[in-house]
Amino acid sequence: MSYYNQGPPGYQQPHSPYPPQQGGYPPPQQPYGQQGHFQPPPGPPMNQGYPPQGGYGAPPGPPPGRAPYGQPPPGQYGQSHAPPPGPPPGQYGAPPQGPPPGQYGAPPPGQYGGPPPGQYGGGPPAAPTPPSPGYVPGQMPHTDMRQAADELRRAMKGFGTDEKALIRVLGSLGPLEINGVKAAFHSQHRRDLVKDVHGETSGHFREGLEAILRGPLEQDCYAVHESIKGLGTKESAMNDVLLSRTNADLNAIKVHYQHMYRKSLESDVKGDLSMKTERLFDMVMAARRNEESAPIIPQQIDADINELYHATEGKKGTDELTVCSILSSRSNGQIRAIAHGYHQKYHRSLEEVIKSEFSGHMRDALLYMVYNASDPAKHDADLLEDAMQGLGTNDQALIRRVVFIHWSRDRLHQAKSAYRHFYKRELADRIKGETSGDYEKLMLACILE
Repeated sequence: MSYYNQGPPGYQQPHSPYPPQQGGYPPPQQPYGQQGHFQPPPGPPMNQGYPPQGGYGAPPGPPPGRAPYGQPPPGQYGQSHAPPPGPPPGQYGAPPQGPPPGQYGAPPPGQYGGPPPGQYGGGPPAAPTPPSPGYVPGQMPHTDMRQAADELRRAMKGFGTDEKALIRVLGSLGPLEINGVKAAFHSQHRRDLVKDVHGETSGHFREGLEAILRGPLEQDCYAVHESIKGLGTKESAMNDVLLSRTNADLNAIKVHYQHMYRKSLESDVKGDLSMKTERLFDMVMAARRNEESAPIIPQQIDADINELYHATEGKKGTDELTVCSILSSRSNGQIRAIAHGYHQKYHRSLEEVIKSEFSGHMRDALLYMVYNASDPAKHDADLLEDAMQGLGTNDQALIRRVVFIHWSRDRLHQAKSAYRHFYKRELADRIKGETSGDYEKLMLACILE
């Protein structure tokens, strides 16, 4: 569905409280299911999940919204009947607090007379986004995970396996708590939790549990490696991991991939792609995108729009390199502004242009970046539906996407609301119709809030 065709017939975009934007660029969309609460100007990307406690330069700590295992205070993560706590100001889904000078929705400093045209983020460099929780090897929570480790051991000890206990414990843990419970399991019982789970379970249920136990960083590395080994490339897994991560997370993935497989991520990915698509992913893996804290400058947005036009519709043939260079180096906020401005100026959506000018994996990758920037919550909902639609379910894609989204409670809430809005049913009901048994119960446990 096009970003410019906002939802099903009869759906009307809510009135925006923001003043008219410089250059005519739109404010970010309203988060679904939160009347009167609009998405703030570009801030931390959605895959940040929790605020970066325990990242580089900060002491580790339990993510906000989480509580020590077995001690969930009212309204905190792990109590499915409590309403989700409101996100802090400036986070995805929070009420607008007024954009800082130079940010999307406010005139840049000195504009006009601000940063020189043609330079993104003129002036002091944008603050780099720290790695997301779970993307720093060895991160541990300030939480005693011995009780969880003991419950897991009891669930697998002796004859038979208590699958309900495995689901209850592992489905409720955050990325840092996963590291903690694995360490506690080894310390308390001198056993490897991953090996025990592998030996006691099977099928898609086992795959889901193992995806959770890997944690975000190792799971990303595993997903990419699985996508390129053997015959053919599973493009959706490569896109899911490499096209929507922050610079810091991509750099962490590259380092950990080398550690896990004794080969560089770049060499493995390049060796599995055609030449033109390889160049696009080479740009992506350089991890040099503008940070989300970089200002959106109308003159530079206009320049990008003109470049995109003259690289596609405005000439005979297509300048793939220019299109790839722009979309792989701009922040989500900048891409969102470019897409809207392109439609306003040329009366054709950027996605339509990409569909007509590109084909194959390169087309899918470019569309992925535009969709992810234009409406992240709808994009998550569409990816989940894509894994379940048609004949048969792509269980690997469903597991990968559910597990990744469940690491961030705010992101999960937005994806479920977007799914309800665009597909007119609850995500849980859709998953029930496509899965069964313990596998179904695990997926549902992951999307409970």
